[in-house]
Amino acid sequence: MKSFFRRPDLLTFFCLYLAQSLPMTFFSTALQVTMRQASFSLSAIAMLQVIKLPWVLKFLWSPWVDRRCNTLQGFRRCIFVSEGIYAAIILVVGLLDLQLHFPLVIGLIFLSFVASATQDIATDALAVLSFGHREKGLVNSMQSLGSFCATLLGSGVLLALLQRYGWNYILPCLALFVVVALVPLYRNRTLTIAPKQHSEPVRWTSIVSFFARREIWPQVGFLALSYAGLIGMLSMLRPWMVDLGYDMQEIGMWSGIAGSAAACVASLLSGRILVRWGRRTGRILFAAVSCFTALFFLLVQWMGPTHMWVVPAVMMLWFSYGLSTVVVYTTAMDHVRPGLEGTDFTMQTVITHLSGIVVALVCGHVAEAWGYVALFACCALITLCTLAYNCKKSI
Repeated sequence: MKSFFRRPDLLTFFCLYLAQSLPMTFFSTALQVTMRQASFSLSAIAMLQVIKLPWVLKFLWSPWVDRRCNTLQGFRRCIFVSEGIYAAIILVVGLLDLQLHFPLVIGLIFLSFVASATQDIATDALAVLSFGHREKGLVNSMQSLGSFCATLLGSGVLLALLQRYGWNYILPCLALFVVVALVPLYRNRTLTIAPKQHSEPVRWTSIVSFFARREIWPQVGFLALSYAGLIGMLSMLRPWMVDLGYDMQEIGMWSGIAGSAAACVASLLSGRILVRWGRRTGRILFAAVSCFTALFFLLVQWMGPTHMWVVPAVMMLWFSYGLSTVVVYTTAMDHVRPGLEGTDFTMQTVITHLSGIVVALVCGHVAEAWGYVALFACCALITLCTLAYNCKKSI
């Protein structure tokens, strides 16, 4: 198959997705540890949620990226500039003292996430134009794999290195990594894109017109349900493990490292499944796996959790999440309008983010009020609804 021989292109996109995700994962996890060790208040640590806003609001400037990127050279320029700014800000942050310059550090990290979100918009649009319909499952395996590898490295390996070498040594190395990750794109001379066509003028109102199409609403329903049940369990996974008696090191090992490794394997496997068996079969199969995972969690909690069953459950959860992520990204690429690839793909990923936030909040209240059995039962019900929805022929 032709796509299997496009390894330089797949490597290029894997490096781009890893480069944008690794610093973000590191900041989101390691910064909390560093701040707490420096005796910052919990309210100050809670302010870290603000730095994630650019990735929720990036749809606001996605039409600008679509308007600026019309050729391969335009995409490369946007990605190089965004990643260069990203690396420069990371380097500056690494030179600052966190306690003395805390507001400045938070502001700079916020700006760095704006740069990485802009790179993400351009990279997603470039991926849509670079790969054919059957190949999109493979490039989205690279997207998912890059994200989960970043989780493994950022919340596992780099956290251990941070304890040994410190903030001011790790961040300059991280900035250098972001620059080095651009080398495959710089050296890639085989990458080509289809001529970019515009279905309508690219403007801010393109965000609104995305929802004006009647045919997009079945996809919106799929995005809202796609891995809502899995997000509900993931949001409560660490508190659940803490309540079972696991310490932070054990949670990092089984959820952060082993779980992320399982998601990486699922990312590679799911792309091949989508290429061989198609989107519809993949949707049904992956939803069935998610449903089985939720029911397994419910059974483990009902029977009494033991280490022998908790670890397989955790790895199954991450494996299911890896499968679902690839099919979400792939179907999202199938529903973009010509000339609005960045805008439409970004809008669809934002839908999944917002759905995940709502489900996580609801599941937190369910677990608090009625316990973990009720939580896993609720998540199992959501995954059953997702499976039933995916079996419909109209989507």
